[in-house]
Amino acid sequence: MITEYLRYLESVRNLSPATVKAYGEDLDLYKKFLEEYGSGILEVRVRDARNFVGFLKERKLKESSINRALSSVKGFYKYCIRFDLAGKNPFETIKSVSRSRNLPDLFSVDEIKSLLSMPDGSVFGIRDRLIIELFYSTGCRIAELVGMNLFDISLKGKNILVRGKGKKERFVFLSDGTVNLLKQYLGVRKQMRKSDNTEDASALILNTRGNRITERGVRYILEKYLDRLGSGKHVSPHSFRHSFATHLLDNGADLRMVQELLGHSSISTTQIYTHIGLERLRKVYRTSHPHGGGRSER
Repeated sequence: MITEYLRYLESVRNLSPATVKAYGEDLDLYKKFLEEYGSGILEVRVRDARNFVGFLKERKLKESSINRALSSVKGFYKYCIRFDLAGKNPFETIKSVSRSRNLPDLFSVDEIKSLLSMPDGSVFGIRDRLIIELFYSTGCRIAELVGMNLFDISLKGKNILVRGKGKKERFVFLSDGTVNLLKQYLGVRKQMRKSDNTEDASALILNTRGNRITERGVRYILEKYLDRLGSGKHVSPHSFRHSFATHLLDNGADLRMVQELLGHSSISTTQIYTHIGLERLRKVYRTSHPHGGGRSER
């Protein structure tokens, strides 16, 4: 039955050989589980489906591998139902396991200042400083930064319209210092522009060839300065976004407001993302607890 399903994926669904092979490996693991539990493939109940999740976890598989295996098995039963080989999908109510989030290290405020002081006063030095400033002062994602257009900027309103995941739009806000740096960059940007292509002409951040900069190009630029910083931390472009949110919370910003600034659709994502810094917890303790040192006892 599984063999026929894999043939169906290849011949009817036109999935690549590599994808079909991955499905086959997942279903082989499922067959091994059924052999150990002595259950027929069409006799599986919801309880057995839950046991399969435990079976996968016992093998210390990554969350992504477990979820892929569950997806493969769910797909198999959907196929069985479609062709009247089974009446019910025992995995229908089984949810994917939560994926752990490896949060990047944070930048300290002093480290941000050091990074901003590194670029020189050349045309591309000004551009590099703007990249660092936009990352930290707006909390934007790297894809949002490279996608910024000249017509998205409002210097008067001190904001930029960005397009996030799922093409959702939101405004990110600029400090006076960021606005001044942006004006300085716009003054020299015309020296960088070499292309008449509409896409490149509208791009805010340009590369050395005068084209819209790519994510890879931004990473290359940042790595140069991060190496000079020599913090020993595991940092990346995403660390700026993480630092932006955490520093806001450390200074008393409301979690819902941070959610809006980050463009998260769910508050739970923001809670995981920002993990409310220890410094804020210390401040709450010191000012709120009778023995915290911030309140006098009566």
